[in-house]
Amino acid sequence: MDKLQIKGNWNEVKGKLKQKYGQLTDDDLSYAEGKEDELLGRLQKKTGKERDELIEEINKL
Repeated sequence: MDKLQIKGNWNEVKGKLKQKYGQLTDDDLSYAEGKEDELLGRLQKKTGKERDELIEEINKL
């Protein structure tokens, strides 16, 4: 399984995710160091995508 790698400015990544998935809120996208599992869980619930799929997508941003 891939590991989530938040690179660059998280605010920029958040903006891109909100554009792609209009249903996401700032609360859904709140990120704290070491809380990747919580973030991915919220994103899975909102988008219906698999964990690995989300990790790949976020790492590409």
